[in-house]
Amino acid sequence: MNIDRRRLLLTGTLGLAALSVPGLALAQMASGFTHSVASGEPGPDTMLLWTRYVPADGGAAKLRAEISTTADFASVVSGGEMLTGPWRDHTVKITVDGLAPGTRYFYRFVAPDGSFSPVGRTQTLPDDNVRRFGIAVFSCSNLPFGWFNAYGHAAARDDIDLWVHLGDYLYEYEKGAYAPDSGAVDGRWPEPVGEMIHLADYRLRYASYRSDPDLQALHAAKPMLVQMDDHESANNSREMRAQNHQPKFEGLWSIRKAAALQAFKEWMPVSETPWGSYDIGGLATLFRTESRLIARSDELEYGSLFDTANPAAALAAFRDGPLQDRARTMLGTEQEIWLARTMRQSVRSGRKWQVVQFGTIMGKQRMPEQAMDWLKPDASERTKRYVRNALTASRAGLPSDLDNWGGFPAARARFLKTAQGSGANLVVLCGDSHNAWAFDLGQDGKPAGVEFAGHSVTSPGYEGSTATDPKTVAAGLIAANPELKWCDTSRRGYMALTLTPERASNDWVFMDTILKRSTAASVGHTAVVQRGRNVMG
Repeated sequence: MNIDRRRLLLTGTLGLAALSVPGLALAQMASGFTHSVASGEPGPDTMLLWTRYVPADGGAAKLRAEISTTADFASVVSGGEMLTGPWRDHTVKITVDGLAPGTRYFYRFVAPDGSFSPVGRTQTLPDDNVRRFGIAVFSCSNLPFGWFNAYGHAAARDDIDLWVHLGDYLYEYEKGAYAPDSGAVDGRWPEPVGEMIHLADYRLRYASYRSDPDLQALHAAKPMLVQMDDHESANNSREMRAQNHQPKFEGLWSIRKAAALQAFKEWMPVSETPWGSYDIGGLATLFRTESRLIARSDELEYGSLFDTANPAAALAAFRDGPLQDRARTMLGTEQEIWLARTMRQSVRSGRKWQVVQFGTIMGKQRMPEQAMDWLKPDASERTKRYVRNALTASRAGLPSDLDNWGGFPAARARFLKTAQGSGANLVVLCGDSHNAWAFDLGQDGKPAGVEFAGHSVTSPGYEGSTATDPKTVAAGLIAANPELKWCDTSRRGYMALTLTPERASNDWVFMDTILKRSTAASVGHTAVVQRGRNVMG
């Protein structure tokens, strides 16, 4: 087989080095259907279908989608056509309609030469009287740290109706950065070897991640609602800049941000709308949000406050001043108003649950006094300094992380007051932290909802820098944070949320290992909230 390395790189396909990704077939790197299929953003009668097809000449091609209730496609009930080519990295997204609510379908794509893509399964949303709905929730999938066993485990389940991915679907770093000290597990280094900066970099990184067999199986099994967090662009990103972007060497942030957004929209089964709501057959409304690149205010930083003559006074002034600025926002005024109105409408229409997806944690978090004792003896000076500063901030009543909702208290209060005022049965789903958390969210001394925050698929958590028994760490964190009711800081996996008219139940599923390919797993904890209570128990 003749493979033109230069053409593959220019069009964002994999390249020969991607053979380091286990399970990647050589044929996927050349022409044809290169990355299986996916579906997303379901409705009761619509579905978005995705694939990628590269013709032999690398030019334009017209693809046809077919969807059927049977695996033999004897009766094609809907479909569509689309032109694709190198201008969109040969990806295809076709939204089909005329489908039946709450129905499972088979779908495939047909190429100009008559060849077929792999067959995918998908499922429309129900339209009425739903008694049960299952959602699997993922975040933070770093390829070098291990196998995506959480995806493989979930893909085999029959009791899940929808996937939700809350971001950090991939990571931007160069080879060797933010990776295990011993090197990538089983050589799982993604392409390109450099950091994602330009459009070709982002495309190639998606191509590399999307070649993972368990991720392909997940996408081919059920529809997904997916949203960005920061690493799809750069660490701690916001509208105007990012922590991991250096303009002097990497150019304008606006150009890099645009490249990240373009590649995300090309490679993910997502529409062009940055946020949206999804009705689950009268049972619940799911809210997909965007809290990173469109309107997020610049991140505040403690900076040199710890090094002043009177750190306590400097931190108190920061706490009562800049941190409380009401103009600071996660979502922007347009999205805040949309979310508030749509949430009120959901409650008025009788939906039992209002489930809101955010990238970062909303529950209040402060560092416990004993945290320094948890560190490994060989912890780096950087880690020790971080913990010492977080302890100083906590003593001043400040959060340990200003990148999550703790750094946006006025915006947090607006959202929770809206939930309280509308009478919502609020369930917040979050990722980002790599660890597992369950919070009772409160505002003005009253319950506002619960938060189920998910652990990572592979990215490391507290266990990377602590030597203490995880149960001791969890007990210390819970004691220091009144909203926090349970946590686990040592294991990887995903969440499985089950909604019924009277209760929402969330399982934290922990994989036995990510260091080898295995779907062995167990439920480590289950949290339950009864409708009308807005607290767990």
